[in-house]
Amino acid sequence: MPGTTRRAVLVASILAGAGSAATAATPRALSRGGNTHGDPDPIRFSAMPPPAEARETLARIPGADLWYTDTGGTGEAIVLLHPNTGSGHVWGHQQPALARAGYRVIAYSRRGFRGSSTIDPAQPGRGDEDLAALADALGLRRFHAVGTAAGAFVAASLAMTQPDRLISLTLACTIVAITDRQIADRLTFLREAWWQALPHDFRELSPSYRVGNPEGLSAWRALNDTSRGENPAASQPPGMTATLSTLGDLKVPTLLIAGDADLYAPPPIARLMAKAIPGSELVVIPECGHSAHWERPEIFNRVLVDFVGRHRA
Repeated sequence: MPGTTRRAVLVASILAGAGSAATAATPRALSRGGNTHGDPDPIRFSAMPPPAEARETLARIPGADLWYTDTGGTGEAIVLLHPNTGSGHVWGHQQPALARAGYRVIAYSRRGFRGSSTIDPAQPGRGDEDLAALADALGLRRFHAVGTAAGAFVAASLAMTQPDRLISLTLACTIVAITDRQIADRLTFLREAWWQALPHDFRELSPSYRVGNPEGLSAWRALNDTSRGENPAASQPPGMTATLSTLGDLKVPTLLIAGDADLYAPPPIARLMAKAIPGSELVVIPECGHSAHWERPEIFNRVLVDFVGRHRA
């Protein structure tokens, strides 16, 4: 299949062996009509695991204080960047798993989100500059950046403006090149009033998750409801605006993760970005919406650990 050797397009078969699947040259099809192992009910909703030991404090950066948690240790650092429907507190499924894999795990709230400074509309700063400043404050010369949804906009901007800061880049459930005509023309529904009026959980969580895990749904809603600070209408620009062309200049090893039931960033959009980014890999997770890290953490974590493990400093 010409051109596919520079990226891997994977699906739920990642559970059968992330290491071998990650280098596949062609897309893998789901077996038995969508089941991962012939199981008629492939989804296993897991309870939130106990967190790894970590310190929780504020980092002073130019113009703001950023709340963060840090497991510490000598392993390579992974910095987790949250969506707009959440804060640095949404990574409960990832933090212990990544710490067990030997990484220093850092999660933080951007300006205007839970625990961090509110956004001054006159001087909002830039998301990518805040990320770099946080890394400096924590003594990180290079690190792995993992961004989901709006957090991926910030991670991608840093990859474009300061690529030497990143060991690898993971962009999950996102449309970082939303201004690109090829993508914008496919997502006109995002600008419609009816779409904006839908509840966040309906837009972001898959039907499988909303029906199958009411406890997880309630927890997701609670994190969203408590995610914003005193001025929820204020916003901070993430940094450099991405297009498919600028993404094509990325030199950082890049993983894209998409949910096959994502109403915001469906797989065809992720495939456009994967095609644009040289050497990138794409994983499509089945029965999964816009919050892959929350809905299907077992797959998300295995894919992520495999990827960063193959791209060490």
